[in-house]
This record gives sequence, C-alpha cells and structure tokens, in this order.
Amino acid sequence: MAENAIIEVSDLRMYFPVTSGLFLQRQVAQVKAVDGVSFTVHRGETLGLVGESGCGKTTVGKCVLQLYRPTSGKVMFDGNDLCRLSDAELRPFRRKLQLIFQDPGESLDPRFTAVDIIGEPIRVQGDMNKSAYRDRISELLEIVGLAPYMADRYPHEFSGGQRQRLGVARALALEPSFIVCDEPVSALDVSIQAQIINLLDDLQQRFGIA
Repeated sequence: MAENAIIEVSDLRMYFPVTSGLFLQRQVAQVKAVDGVSFTVHRGETLGLVGESGCGKTTVGKCVLQLYRPTSGKVMFDGNDLCRLSDAELRPFRRKLQLIFQDPGESLDPRFTAVDIIGEPIRVQGDMNKSAYRDRISELLEIVGLAPYMADRYPHEFSGGQRQRLGVARALALEPSFIVCDEPVSALDVSIQAQIINLLDDLQQRFGIA
C-alpha cells in the first residue's frame, strides 16, 4: 500500500445480474454499477466522490465496507485485502470501518431508544460492563453535541439534525479509523447542514478519522 494510506481501492467493479423468468431464472444482462474505480485515502484525509444521482457513489462506499461483495478488484485496508476475507475474518476489521447513512430517519430503528441505537455496535463487538457501557453512551452523546439525559428518548423525539447526530455517535462507538459518509447532510434542512459538516470536521481533527 501507499505510504500512510488507510484505504487503497484498485480497479473496483460491482456488477448486479439482471434475470429473466418467473421460476427458472436465468441471467440475461448485467448492471455495471461500479466499473473500474481506483483511489487511495490517507489517514486523517477526506476524499469526496462527486457524481449525479445513480452513478454508483453509494455502491462504492458499500463495496469498500464489504456490505456488498465486489465482483472484482481490491480493497486494501491496513495491508489486508478485504475482498479476500471471509465474513468471520472480516469481523475484527468492522470495528474500524463504519458508515453514516444519508437519511437519519430511515437508518434509526423507531423502536430503539438513543442508548440502544448508539450502544448496538458496542453490544455486538464490545465487552463492556453495564456501568462502563452507560458511561460510554453519555460520552458519545456529549461528543456529538447532545445531552446525556436524551439517552432514553426515541428517534421521533429528536429533530432531523439531532437524529443525524445520533447516527454519527453510533458510527463513533467503536472508535473507527475510517468512516464512509453517504451524503450525510442531503436529507437535512439547509440551516442544519453546516452544523453537521462542522461536527464531522471537528471529529476528524480530534480523532484523526479518514
């Protein structure tokens, strides 16, 4: 990998099959959502993908995170080709690779409180005791500009900007080194967008996140 690079993507391709037939489906074509994309992201750096709607930006991000398994290409993270790892082998790397979704309303489970939403990655990947777990949730809420007393509120009790702050806190829960931001302000009011962009910039400077 290039010196000081955290992610190095080489000739990434993601083709989705087009099938025909009701019972005996057969592939008749392919949709080339991503076709030969290469880039490098260094530690603490921001890289923006710009393009029209439907051009494959989100698909690239999901391929990097291995939420979609690419058709071909390499995604090198800290010297490891994520595309060649099994699901079990990927598990330790998922702590360091996180995602902030485009629509905070759709990405937060309405049945979960803020503490459940932020704490889910910790419960899945971590091994904190109950006291440390609650302290970590309060810390994350404060980091993203929310008050700890909001921990027991449900998503509908937050504004759009506050819901996106919850999404950011969830992404930070496992102290990642790389976060894919899928148009994180496009679903927000113009008056709130700058606040979230400034928050992301502050967090990058504070924690050195790419």
